[in-house]
Order: sequence, then C-alpha cells, then structure tokens
Amino acid sequence: MYKKAKITRKGLYRQYFKRLLDFFVSLILILVLFLPGIIIAILIKVSAPREPIFFRQERVGKNGIDFQIYKFRTMSSQAPHAVATEDFYHPMQYITPVGSFLRRTSIDELPQLLNVLKGEMSIIGPRPLIPTEKLVLNQRQQLGADKALPGITGLAQISGRDELSGAKKAELDADYVKHLSAKLDLQILLKTIAVVLFQKGFHEGKG
Repeated sequence: MYKKAKITRKGLYRQYFKRLLDFFVSLILILVLFLPGIIIAILIKVSAPREPIFFRQERVGKNGIDFQIYKFRTMSSQAPHAVATEDFYHPMQYITPVGSFLRRTSIDELPQLLNVLKGEMSIIGPRPLIPTEKLVLNQRQQLGADKALPGITGLAQISGRDELSGAKKAELDADYVKHLSAKLDLQILLKTIAVVLFQKGFHEGKG
C-alpha cells in the first residue's frame, strides 16, 4: 500500500489558505475602499478630463498565462503602452498631476484588488511583467519564479524596488516562490508599508 504524502503547514498555506486569504482580504478591502476609490476617480477625471479613469495592460501571470491588470490611470494615453515604466526616458512628460501622487504612494495599484479577487493575482507575489520583458521573463521561468500567482507587492519590492536589476528581481522572485509561507507573506506585507510610507527605492524611468 502507498502512504499518502503528509501535507505540511507550509504546503496547506500554499495550496489552500493563501488563496482563501487573498479572496476575503481583497473583498473586504474593495468594500472598505469603495468610497475613497470614488474620490480618487473624481480627482483623476478632473485632473485629466479626456483620459479614462482606469488603465488596463496585458501582463504575464502564473505559468506564463496572460491577463489584464487594472490600475488607476496616472499617465496620458500618449505614453508608450507596451513598455515598462522603468524603461521610459523623461517619464514625467506623460504623468498627470494627480498621477504623480498616486504613483509615489502606490495608490494607483489598488484596482489590482479586483485581479486578486478574480484569482489572477495574489496580494503577495512576484510583480507581473509585460510580455515584452522577455529577458526577465525567461530568467523567471528558468528559476521557477513563474510558478506562483503574481502579486501587488513582493520580495523584490521590499528589497530595493526600482533600484534592482531585472536579473536580481528574478532571483528574489524565485527565492520567494521557493520559501513561500504565511510567515514570509506577513513579513513582506509589513515591510511593504514602510517602503510605501518612506518611498524607498522609488524612481521614475531612466531620466
């Protein structure tokens, strides 16, 4: 007779509890932040009347499956659409007045709670890349970093954020997937608060 493999606490968290937490936490946050979200939407529309309130972009998710990510719009529609912001030259020419504040505080990322609710993302995980970032995507695949749902924040975001190279981010993402646990997720979540408050490692484009 074959013995059933024992599922560890870490395994239970990976397979079941993490998704349950993502679902309920994202649902609660969406309800709590609904009215503030309306105010933000109004400010975006007043700041740039001709621009849509929300920004959607194709990103690469778990196991290389593409999905549409949601954000509050922070740039004009003239900004390059299929280019990572970190590769922009003089990005401030595209960023709207309200968008600058939303980006510095990471408030523009809040609509991704909808992605979490839908099961396309997790609250904690490797940040989802755009399909044109093939070098880093290949590095992630080779290291096994694509085996988890992408997150709103992750290990790379608390370890240097925009100051890290793509290769270093891929290594950190793989390290996260390898050691994924409730304790690690909690540590990342708490450190994310400090990173956002003090805007550690935040840079806009290449100049």
